[in-house]
Amino acid sequence: MNRAWTPRPITGRMVFVMTVVFFGVVIGVNLLMMRLAIQTLPGTEVDSAYAASLAYQKEIATAHAQSARNWKVDAHVERSGQGGATLQVEARDNSGRPMPGLTFLGRFERPTDRRADQQVMLAEVSAGIYRGSAETIAPGQWDLVLEGVASGQRMFLSRNRMLLN
Repeated sequence: MNRAWTPRPITGRMVFVMTVVFFGVVIGVNLLMMRLAIQTLPGTEVDSAYAASLAYQKEIATAHAQSARNWKVDAHVERSGQGGATLQVEARDNSGRPMPGLTFLGRFERPTDRRADQQVMLAEVSAGIYRGSAETIAPGQWDLVLEGVASGQRMFLSRNRMLLN
C-alpha cells in the first residue's frame, strides 16, 4: 500500500481560479481595513489651518495678559464610585484673595479621540470655588481644559494632561 503521490496537472482553469481567489482575498482584506480605518477616524483637529494660524497672534497676546494677571487657579478631580468625576476649581487673584463672579468651563478631552470629549459646567459654590460633575468618564489619559470668563471675555485658559483611574 505504498502509493506514490502523483501531482495533478496545472490547467488553465486551475490558474484562473487560483488568480481569482488570490485577488479576491487581497481586495476583501483591503476593503475590511479601509472600513475599519474610516469608522475609527476621529476627524480633523482644526477645520482650517489657515484660520488657526491667523488666530495665533491673538492667542499669544491673550497668554501674555493672563500671565500678567498672575492668578492662581487650582483644579482638583475626584472620581466617584459609579465612574463619574467631580471637578473643583479654586481661583485666587495675585494677592491671594478668592475671585467670585467668574464663569468657569471645564472640558475633559481625549488626546486621541475628540468624540469622547466631555463638557463640565462649573457653578460657584462659594467665593472663588467652582464645582461641576461629569456623569461618566472612562479611565485613562485626558486633557483637562479650564476656561475662566469674565464680562464675556476669556480671562484664563489652561490645559493639563492627567490620568484618571
